[in-house]
Amino acid sequence: MFVLPLALRARLLQEACAASPRECCGLIEGRWLKGGGIEALALHPARNLAAEPDRFAIDPADHLRVQRTAREGGAVIVGCYHSHPEGRPEPSDRDRAGASERDFVWLIAGQWDQISAYVVDGAGFQALTLVPEGPLDPARGLRV
Repeated sequence: MFVLPLALRARLLQEACAASPRECCGLIEGRWLKGGGIEALALHPARNLAAEPDRFAIDPADHLRVQRTAREGGAVIVGCYHSHPEGRPEPSDRDRAGASERDFVWLIAGQWDQISAYVVDGAGFQALTLVPEGPLDPARGLRV
Protein backbone atom coordinates (compact mmCIF):
# COMPACT_ATOMS: atom_id res chain seq x y z
CA MET A 1 0.00 0.00 0.00
CA PHE A 2 1.25 3.47 -0.90
CA VAL A 3 -0.42 6.52 0.67
CA LEU A 4 -0.38 9.43 -1.76
CA PRO A 5 -2.16 12.49 -0.36
CA LEU A 6 -4.52 14.14 -2.83
CA ALA A 7 -2.48 17.37 -2.82
CA LEU A 8 0.65 15.45 -3.86
CA ARG A 9 -1.29 13.58 -6.53
CA ALA A 10 -2.47 16.90 -7.97
CA ARG A 11 1.06 18.29 -7.86
CA LEU A 12 2.49 15.28 -9.70
CA LEU A 13 -0.12 15.57 -12.45
CA GLN A 14 0.58 19.30 -12.72
CA GLU A 15 4.33 18.67 -13.09
CA ALA A 16 3.71 15.98 -15.70
CA CYS A 17 1.48 18.31 -17.71
CA ALA A 18 3.99 21.18 -17.52
CA ALA A 19 6.91 18.99 -18.65
CA SER A 20 5.08 17.36 -21.57
CA PRO A 21 6.15 16.21 -24.11
CA ARG A 22 9.24 15.51 -21.97
CA GLU A 23 9.11 13.37 -18.85
CA CYS A 24 9.03 15.10 -15.48
CA CYS A 25 10.97 13.49 -12.65
CA GLY A 26 11.70 13.85 -8.97
CA LEU A 27 12.08 12.14 -5.63
CA ILE A 28 9.56 11.07 -3.02
CA GLU A 29 10.17 11.93 0.63
CA GLY A 30 8.29 9.61 2.92
CA ARG A 31 8.18 7.07 5.69
CA TRP A 32 7.34 3.44 6.22
CA LEU A 33 4.18 2.79 8.20
CA LYS A 34 3.57 0.04 10.72
CA GLY A 35 2.13 -2.89 8.83
CA GLY A 36 4.31 -2.40 5.78
CA GLY A 37 2.71 0.56 4.04
CA ILE A 38 4.57 3.59 2.75
CA GLU A 39 3.39 7.20 3.02
CA ALA A 40 4.52 10.04 0.75
CA LEU A 41 5.19 13.21 2.74
CA ALA A 42 6.56 15.41 -0.06
CA LEU A 43 7.48 15.36 -3.74
CA HIS A 44 10.71 17.05 -4.77
CA PRO A 45 10.99 17.94 -8.47
CA ALA A 46 14.38 17.32 -10.03
CA ARG A 47 16.01 18.45 -13.22
CA ASN A 48 15.72 15.84 -15.95
CA LEU A 49 19.18 15.48 -17.51
CA ALA A 50 18.08 12.95 -20.15
CA ALA A 51 18.72 14.10 -23.72
CA GLU A 52 15.78 12.11 -25.09
CA PRO A 53 12.27 13.40 -24.34
CA ASP A 54 10.97 9.92 -23.46
CA ARG A 55 13.51 9.23 -20.71
CA PHE A 56 14.43 10.64 -17.35
CA ALA A 57 17.69 11.04 -15.47
CA ILE A 58 17.51 12.76 -12.08
CA ASP A 59 20.24 15.37 -11.58
CA PRO A 60 22.63 13.97 -8.91
CA ALA A 61 22.93 17.43 -7.31
CA ASP A 62 19.15 17.50 -6.85
CA HIS A 63 19.27 13.99 -5.38
CA LEU A 64 21.84 15.03 -2.76
CA ARG A 65 19.89 18.20 -1.91
CA VAL A 66 16.68 16.22 -1.38
CA GLN A 67 18.45 13.59 0.74
CA ARG A 68 19.72 16.34 3.07
CA THR A 69 16.28 17.96 3.27
CA ALA A 70 14.58 14.67 4.09
CA ARG A 71 17.17 13.70 6.69
CA GLU A 72 16.87 17.08 8.43
CA GLY A 73 13.11 16.53 8.69
CA GLY A 74 13.45 12.98 10.01
CA ALA A 75 12.23 11.36 6.79
CA VAL A 76 13.91 9.45 3.97
CA ILE A 77 13.76 9.19 0.21
CA VAL A 78 11.40 6.27 -0.40
CA GLY A 79 11.31 6.46 -4.18
CA CYS A 80 11.19 8.44 -7.38
CA TYR A 81 8.53 9.61 -9.78
CA HIS A 82 8.35 10.37 -13.45
CA SER A 83 5.82 10.68 -16.23
CA HIS A 84 4.99 8.86 -19.44
CA PRO A 85 3.29 11.73 -21.31
CA GLU A 86 2.21 9.55 -24.23
CA GLY A 87 1.82 6.27 -22.45
CA ARG A 88 0.42 4.16 -19.69
CA PRO A 89 1.47 4.57 -16.04
CA GLU A 90 3.43 1.33 -15.94
CA PRO A 91 7.16 0.54 -16.01
CA SER A 92 8.70 0.69 -19.46
CA ASP A 93 11.53 -1.58 -20.58
CA ARG A 94 13.94 1.31 -19.83
CA ASP A 95 12.44 1.68 -16.34
CA ARG A 96 12.92 -2.05 -15.72
CA ALA A 97 16.53 -1.88 -16.90
CA GLY A 98 17.27 1.11 -14.64
CA ALA A 99 15.61 -0.14 -11.45
CA SER A 100 18.01 -1.75 -9.03
CA GLU A 101 17.36 -0.48 -5.50
CA ARG A 102 15.20 -2.89 -3.48
CA ASP A 103 12.16 -1.47 -1.65
CA PHE A 104 12.32 1.69 -3.77
CA VAL A 105 8.97 3.08 -4.89
CA TRP A 106 8.36 4.25 -8.45
CA LEU A 107 5.37 6.53 -9.07
CA ILE A 108 4.49 6.85 -12.74
CA ALA A 109 2.06 9.40 -14.15
CA GLY A 110 0.58 8.44 -17.51
CA GLN A 111 -1.75 10.14 -19.92
CA TRP A 112 -5.36 10.83 -18.86
CA ASP A 113 -4.29 11.75 -15.31
CA GLN A 114 -3.51 8.16 -14.34
CA ILE A 115 -0.94 7.39 -11.64
CA SER A 116 0.40 3.99 -10.63
CA ALA A 117 2.81 2.97 -7.89
CA TYR A 118 5.32 0.13 -7.93
CA VAL A 119 8.01 -1.12 -5.61
CA VAL A 120 11.18 -2.86 -6.71
CA ASP A 121 11.81 -6.23 -5.09
CA GLY A 122 13.88 -9.27 -6.00
CA ALA A 123 11.44 -10.19 -8.79
CA GLY A 124 11.31 -6.71 -10.35
CA PHE A 125 8.44 -4.23 -10.17
CA GLN A 126 5.46 -5.13 -7.99
CA ALA A 127 2.30 -3.02 -8.15
CA LEU A 128 1.26 -1.18 -5.00
CA THR A 129 -2.26 -0.17 -4.08
CA LEU A 130 -2.55 3.63 -4.16
CA VAL A 131 -4.47 4.97 -1.19
CA PRO A 132 -5.53 8.60 -0.79
CA GLU A 133 -4.68 10.30 2.47
CA GLY A 134 -7.06 9.55 5.27
CA PRO A 135 -7.24 9.60 9.06
CA LEU A 136 -4.74 7.49 10.93
CA ASP A 137 -6.03 4.27 12.46
CA PRO A 138 -3.80 4.04 15.58
CA ALA A 139 -4.70 0.40 16.20
CA ARG A 140 -3.20 -0.66 12.87
CA GLY A 141 -0.70 2.17 12.31
CA LEU A 142 -2.15 2.65 8.83
CA ARG A 143 -4.07 5.40 7.14
CA VAL A 144 -7.63 4.42 6.28
